[in-house]
Amino acid sequence: MELTRNINGRLLRCGYTTGSCAAGAAKAAAQMLLRGGAVDAVSLMTPKGVELTLDILEVARGDGFVSCAVRKDSGDDPDATRGVLVYARVRKTDGTGVVIEGGAGVGRVTRPGLDQPVGSAAINSTPRRMITENVAEVCRLAGYAGGIEVTVSIPQGAEIAKRTFNPRMGIEGGLSVLGTSGIVEPMSNQALIDTIAVELRQLAAAGASDLLLTPGNYGEDFSVGFLHLTLKNHVSCSNFIGDALDAAAACGFRRILLVGHIGKLVKLGTGHTNTHSAAGDGRIETLLACALEAGADLPLLRHILACVTTDAALELLRDAGLLAPAMEILGRRIDATLLRRLPPDITIGWLVFTNRLDLGGTLVQSDNAETLLQLWREPK
Repeated sequence: MELTRNINGRLLRCGYTTGSCAAGAAKAAAQMLLRGGAVDAVSLMTPKGVELTLDILEVARGDGFVSCAVRKDSGDDPDATRGVLVYARVRKTDGTGVVIEGGAGVGRVTRPGLDQPVGSAAINSTPRRMITENVAEVCRLAGYAGGIEVTVSIPQGAEIAKRTFNPRMGIEGGLSVLGTSGIVEPMSNQALIDTIAVELRQLAAAGASDLLLTPGNYGEDFSVGFLHLTLKNHVSCSNFIGDALDAAAACGFRRILLVGHIGKLVKLGTGHTNTHSAAGDGRIETLLACALEAGADLPLLRHILACVTTDAALELLRDAGLLAPAMEILGRRIDATLLRRLPPDITIGWLVFTNRLDLGGTLVQSDNAETLLQLWREPK
């Protein structure tokens, strides 16, 4: 049965990961090596509990080995690895158990903090477990008790990896063999969340305990160009502020400074820590509530409600002399959201800005923001 997901009113098809491809190819190659004959397709149970039937391609036999491939199907998810062939070469060894190696097009880990140790092939834990379990099952059914070596390769991997986050994360020479569920969710944000978590683990592994977090390019540009900060120990968290804070806490960061545009961080004022528009908006409504508490009259509230952008609403508040008190109220709301999200022994500070310098640039910041800013301040 084809697996689908309803994403924003569209029924989109799921695919399967490079890890599932590697496990399927390894299972088929082991069957052909140990039991003979041809294998055109294999069944594979994913960690998500979805059974896949994978076509087996490019079968090659040699002296003591069998190699074959599975073509990656990412479903309706835009994926740089869509359609690539993932190969597994299986051979007997004199040892015991299953040993997994990375071949051509599979990257090598060069920095600490990733799923695998430095120097290892970038084949993550879940794909390694899937490969091991499926090959071990074939060995058991074939009555084979010796060792097996599985070499995973992706011939196009080195070129494709240049279009991924791998070089930035310290994986060189090829792709990672990934997947925690075995299934690719269409239009999923999980890959980006996972990348943020990896970057945080790498910083922590390098000894960092202070973290500068920005939701995107606006925050990064404002931090460098206006606040004159370095980007030391900096991670861009996109819309996933809550997930990034959770990962930062798990990694042991002790002080965190969040710098973001009003269009993103205003959503923290209603408790939302995923600031993507698909997860909800409420920007103008939040400013409306802050304006009401600051003393705005009904005509002003109606004008604010008609605004399309946060900057337009801020301009109305400025002209009414209510910008500062409204931002102070918003700041209290942001404080409450962030403090609820983190353990009490972690220091969290924040700064909200607008690119409209005529509105002041920095709109509101936490009481501890100036102290935290000094950790990243460029010397004059």
